[in-house]
Amino acid sequence: MQRFLALCILLIPGFIAGYGIKLMRDTLFQQYIWPFDSLFVQFMVGCIALVFGVWFIGGFILHRDRKNNKVAPRFRKQ
Repeated sequence: MQRFLALCILLIPGFIAGYGIKLMRDTLFQQYIWPFDSLFVQFMVGCIALVFGVWFIGGFILHRDRKNNKVAPRFRKQ
């Protein structure tokens, strides 16, 4: 049950990162998405969404590996 809950928690930032990639791709093809007025704002929101999603997933994996002592010595807490 805990693994299923962890998977569900990781799906949300995964979808956010995927939406960020979609926004940046649509900006490159000059397609406006409804809530954004300019392509620059659309690209920046997509970039922020991508960074947030990857950051959250990476932090989750690092936390899990630290708990199981599966990280390199430089990533261990002092």
